Amino acid sequence: MEAAAHRTATHCPYCALQCGQWISPSGEVDARAVYVKEDSPSGVGGMCQKGWTSSALLTHPHRLTSPLVRPSRGAGFVETDWGSALSRVATKLAALRAEHGPDSVAVFGAGGLTNEKAYLLGKFARVALGTSQIDYNGRFCMSSAAAAGNRAFGVDRGMPFPVTDLDDAELVVLAGANVAETMPPLMAHLAAARLVVIDPRRTPTADRAIASGGLHLAPRPGTDLALALGMLHAAVVDGHVDPSYVDDRTTGFDDVWRVVSQWWPERAERVCGVAATDMRTVVRWLAGTRRRYVLTARGVEQHAHGVDTVTAWINLSLALGLPGRPGSGFGTITGQGNGQGGREHGQKSDQLPGYRHITDPAARAHVASVWGVPEPSIPGPGRSAVELLDALGRPGGPKALLVFGSNVLVSAPDAQAVAERLDALDLLVVADVLPGETASRADVLLPVAQWAEEEGTMTNLEGRVLRRRRAVAPPPGVRTDLEVISGLAAALGAPGEFPSDPRTVFDELRRASSGGIADYTGVSYARLDAGEALHWPCPAEGHPGTPRLFTDRFAHPDGRARMVPVDHVGPDEDVDADYPLRLTTGRVLVHYQSGAQTRRVTELAATAPEVFVEVHPDTAARHGLADGDLADVTSRRGTTTARVRCVPSLRPDTVFLPFHFGGPGAANNVTNPALDPVSRMPEFKVAAVKLEAAAPAAADRTRTTTSLPAHP
Repeated sequence: MEAAAHRTATHCPYCALQCGQWISPSGEVDARAVYVKEDSPSGVGGMCQKGWTSSALLTHPHRLTSPLVRPSRGAGFVETDWGSALSRVATKLAALRAEHGPDSVAVFGAGGLTNEKAYLLGKFARVALGTSQIDYNGRFCMSSAAAAGNRAFGVDRGMPFPVTDLDDAELVVLAGANVAETMPPLMAHLAAARLVVIDPRRTPTADRAIASGGLHLAPRPGTDLALALGMLHAAVVDGHVDPSYVDDRTTGFDDVWRVVSQWWPERAERVCGVAATDMRTVVRWLAGTRRRYVLTARGVEQHAHGVDTVTAWINLSLALGLPGRPGSGFGTITGQGNGQGGREHGQKSDQLPGYRHITDPAARAHVASVWGVPEPSIPGPGRSAVELLDALGRPGGPKALLVFGSNVLVSAPDAQAVAERLDALDLLVVADVLPGETASRADVLLPVAQWAEEEGTMTNLEGRVLRRRRAVAPPPGVRTDLEVISGLAAALGAPGEFPSDPRTVFDELRRASSGGIADYTGVSYARLDAGEALHWPCPAEGHPGTPRLFTDRFAHPDGRARMVPVDHVGPDEDVDADYPLRLTTGRVLVHYQSGAQTRRVTELAATAPEVFVEVHPDTAARHGLADGDLADVTSRRGTTTARVRCVPSLRPDTVFLPFHFGGPGAANNVTNPALDPVSRMPEFKVAAVKLEAAAPAAADRTRTTTSLPAHP
């Protein structure tokens, strides 16, 4: 291993904790020391298996290194040069726009893109293409929590306090979060706390809760809102509400109580299956503990009523006086590496940089002045992610799609329908590192750099802006996403400037965000490189940043948080005689998101090589199945073929699929694309399914090696 002096300090490419890591000049993660100095938010001296093995992707034999094009639809890929590839894309895009209008072209981004790439991609869509049709995979991850946070607090920052504040917590309620597998280093910050875990499954996080003297509450999938209502009822009736906090810092309690008064814990128990005594116990713990937090995650958000569900947990937290108090708080655990920054700077269909709304005249005027374009030329809001994918190739819908950093064929619900829409396009362009499922269907495939090969910034789950530093050069023939976007803008003759230098882009982002909710004006590469810890908003050069929000006031004009009345509504589809089980989905320790990266790492793939379905032994027996059998999990939309794992702790009415696999093993073959009316989040976490034995010939189809091509 090279001398320590030559190592580069950067951050893990995976989750929003953004653990620090050293990368050696050879591109390996330096195992002698994990980077845990001042700008490493984990601060615990360790990473999970994914982080330790991340360097395998830098020299992976399946790495894309040349632009690839199909001479015609259905033909195989052939290599070409960058000039020819970009010219082909630009010519086709220009022709489609001339014939069908600017919205005939769509862009799909990702929560893993750096702030600079997210910003420039949003600008590219609206200025170079003139399209309103841009959204990103963060719509699948944080949109419900974001909408609930904006509605209640006036601002959306996943954790409105530093993650290190959790180190001294005495009690932490994790609603729909399995951090022991999804974000393992975060568990070190929870080591001193009693945990309450709300999850239909007994996960490793739930085991930790039980070991800590806490509780594991296992509601039926799709009933978390009823559970939160029952707990708030208990808080009111048992005298645990903080009246001075409610009076001084909130509005809307009386309207909330008119709904909650109907949800006594015993009624909530009949709906969600959690004992009323456990609800009262958790409320008593929350009210009687000095340092306490409620944290939500995807388990309560990925529903057709996810915004209301998060709102119910916010209402409970506000009634007990948690948000903004020293040593207490409410927060949401962001998933993707730049899930926070990725939704702040314009790749979401209804947003402009700085977390401005695209319909706000003042916001439009400000951003237009930074971009140097007339304000009316900026299009209005477009379709959300699922709606955008569903519109592809349809009359009036986009005829071309550009994808940056997302594997929609695995990550989006109702995967078969997504495949049909991709095939209906006139042009599919994918910029990616490795040939995943979506990339392999592209008409033009552009090889791009990855985390250790590029400069930029990321914003982690606590709103802290971090420096991503280049440690090694990308392979010859590979360009950064910024260079690709800049090159396409030039080929299209776009107005304005589209620089490819990340520092230049970030300085423009700072100007565009100035005065917005997510104000980055005072954040600079120089300050970050000097080791300053800067949380947005940071509205001026000398500003220290804002690590803790809501200490004095919330972000609404009157400074008060909004308690919003919400009521329980069941899942979009319920079980019946044909589909008698409730499916829920989630992650496993060694894989990340669609698995396009982790399924290619030998050590990780060996640990979890194929998709499985968790089933209670009694449920398996009723369906003629045993541990290790191959089963078809079928919904009204499709089938996933998976290996049976009998899990005695699982609810008998529930089955579980991890969503990291593609092809016949894709969980999203069966998930429901029903959308939350506010956030447009799809209902990943509950679907009605049936369970049957699969044909023996299906066995090989579930292996991960068959669903990740070595070369497109």
